[in-house]
Amino acid sequence: MSLTLLGARPFGEEPVDIVIRDGLIAEIVPAGTLSAEDGAADGEIVDVSGRWIGPGMWDSHVHFTQHVIRRSRIDLTQTRSAQDVLDVTVRARADGAVLTGGILMGYGFRDGLWAEPATLAAIDEAIGDIPVVLVSGDLHCGWMNSAAASRLGVQLDASGLLREVPWIEVLHSFDQSDALPLSAYRAAADAAASRGVVGIVEFEKTDNVVEWRSRVQNGITSLRVEAAVWPDRLERVIADGWRTGDPIDDQGLVSFGRLKVVVDGSLNTRTAWCWDPYPGMDPSHPLACGMESVPISELSALLERARDAGIDAAVHAIGDRANSEVLDTFAALGMPGVIEHAQLVREDDFARFAELGLVASVQPEHAMDDRDVADHHWAGRTDRAFAFGSLHRAGAELRLGSDAPVAPLDQWISISAATARSRGEREAWHPEQQVPMDVALAASTRSTLAVGQPADLVITGRDPYACDRDELRDMPVAATLLGGRFTWRTI
Repeated sequence: MSLTLLGARPFGEEPVDIVIRDGLIAEIVPAGTLSAEDGAADGEIVDVSGRWIGPGMWDSHVHFTQHVIRRSRIDLTQTRSAQDVLDVTVRARADGAVLTGGILMGYGFRDGLWAEPATLAAIDEAIGDIPVVLVSGDLHCGWMNSAAASRLGVQLDASGLLREVPWIEVLHSFDQSDALPLSAYRAAADAAASRGVVGIVEFEKTDNVVEWRSRVQNGITSLRVEAAVWPDRLERVIADGWRTGDPIDDQGLVSFGRLKVVVDGSLNTRTAWCWDPYPGMDPSHPLACGMESVPISELSALLERARDAGIDAAVHAIGDRANSEVLDTFAALGMPGVIEHAQLVREDDFARFAELGLVASVQPEHAMDDRDVADHHWAGRTDRAFAFGSLHRAGAELRLGSDAPVAPLDQWISISAATARSRGEREAWHPEQQVPMDVALAASTRSTLAVGQPADLVITGRDPYACDRDELRDMPVAATLLGGRFTWRTI
């Protein structure tokens, strides 16, 4: 099977013709060298007409089922207070919102800057006759009423909020893949392809080996997937013989990824593990500096077990103490790996990412969502918050992602946030932490535009190097190719 792309323009250079054979880039020659008339080109021929072309996009942090299921939950992303959340939820219920297993569910509230806190009494008063579970935008806590707590067998305090480990167990109890139609997964994968995405790193807390193999077998073939495992399934995958990089499906689209361990919470939930107390917190309070979700001794044992079994690691660390402790753990074990989020980092720790061979997997749109929360809860520390520029200058390898559904599964949004540090009417937030366009693009891809490379490609209507911030966020994608076949095209 062959495909020839005529007149593509890579990286602002002169147009080229590209020949693709057997899923790989076979030739790149000056435009006009190949044509159907002289027989130099064979198979399908597509005139790209001078559009920009580059390697296909990878989103390096996705919770795919959460991303899919978000569409069926009440949208709380525009709410700004506890009362806003309750008003939207009550209206949605009156309008016939669909229940999930008999529970009314919403997604997207952010309570970090609410003037009045969430309370169990308020949600019980607003909706007390049916179970209600509302998921925070960062996925690290949920607000529920007494009926839901009774149904789920959990204990609530006066806030009605359940946080971190107990909450995450509850959250994933709603997300059995067989409860969602295959068509919903296909639509989400195809939507990602329409934005130039060719691959994702899957961090859903489920049996990703079985579920993604089944999805590919059932025709969801528009994405490559690197599928992670959580600690509760680690011994099983070791016993089954899985190693990082092993192919999972017959088409070579899904590979076994890394062990995912979460060592602290999040900024919006004020559970990120920090060296200094959160403003306004009594320093003697056990959560004044956030929380250690997985003890470092346990993290070390998990990573060592995975390493010895040929499984690499990706560790969630948001607060600066979490990052310090995780860096120390990787150093002690002498193993490379990925630190997910790296949102707050001590100055002395930036250089250690490169020194230890660790990748910083970051989500630039989180900086846009959380800048005000950071200015409040990390006051005096935001010069090193979401510090992508500092990480890059220190030599760290960056990978960009969305953490979908926390931010949109759209790498052009991530690239815009990384390079501009602003959106809407606002000025750039800590512009010294911007990264250059070539760095952002490289951090969003896994291949290059070169002979012998996989023909995972994106063709766009604009040259990203010539785009302003908003043009990047709204980048028109003319085509996406995965292994030389179109997964999205308008040309």
